[in-house]
Amino acid sequence: MDYLWLSLVSLILCGSIYKNITLGLTILKMEDTLEECLDVIEEKYYKMSEILKRPLFYDSPEVKDVVTNIKAVRNALHSVAIALEKNVNEDKGNEESKT
Repeated sequence: MDYLWLSLVSLILCGSIYKNITLGLTILKMEDTLEECLDVIEEKYYKMSEILKRPLFYDSPEVKDVVTNIKAVRNALHSVAIALEKNVNEDKGNEESKT
């Protein structure tokens, strides 16, 4: 009878360890993606700050560069959203396939 409880507890422990490892890997993937995108955002922010210190005219190349940088930041944020959604959907798919 004691062996039955021991095997049941061991099985639950193994399941818990597996879930904790998969959750940890998912968090690490999200962290890496966010760090990469934040680096891009920071780089573009400094470029925009340098350009904004100068007087700007509508048709100047600086204005066009700011618009390009704003688009790059928007795309970086979009890629973060897609990466987060992808990781969440992969985890849901893995959980559904196990049941």
